[in-house]
Amino acid sequence: MPELLDFVRRTAADADLIASLPLDPQGRTWSRLDGPGGSEAWLIGWPPGTGTGWHDHGGSYGAFSTAHGELVEQSLAVQLPTEGWKTLELAEGVDRERTLTRGNGRAFGSHHVHQVLNLSAEQHAISVHAYYPPLPLMRRYSRTGPVLRLEQVEHPGEWA
Repeated sequence: MPELLDFVRRTAADADLIASLPLDPQGRTWSRLDGPGGSEAWLIGWPPGTGTGWHDHGGSYGAFSTAHGELVEQSLAVQLPTEGWKTLELAEGVDRERTLTRGNGRAFGSHHVHQVLNLSAEQHAISVHAYYPPLPLMRRYSRTGPVLRLEQVEHPGEWA
């Protein structure tokens, strides 16, 4: 859905909106936005040294763009089964990493597994995210070397 990437890039360029997000030095902050075409969108503030942990988006596809600072996305270049497993051993060569500086964004498909990190020791990062359909759930994973383990399934009421 190219309109999601266009939306997050345009929204990330809105200096007044970005400045309106309250930032907390201890934890991530967020504000829900009206996304295009029935999508779900969020403005997220990332204190230095914070991240999401490994997760997927419950079958939704999406996009995000950095509005301030720099974010690192680590992802898996492989489609994982969504049901019927607790632990998987990942093959070599499936890890991808990209750095997204201010104004840069990316779109991803419905089977995307990643983690997003603000590796800065000093600077907050702010980003805009959009998902379609709105997130039905998020699966959270732990990772030790090549082993990925399903730890938790979260539903919308748990993060809104």
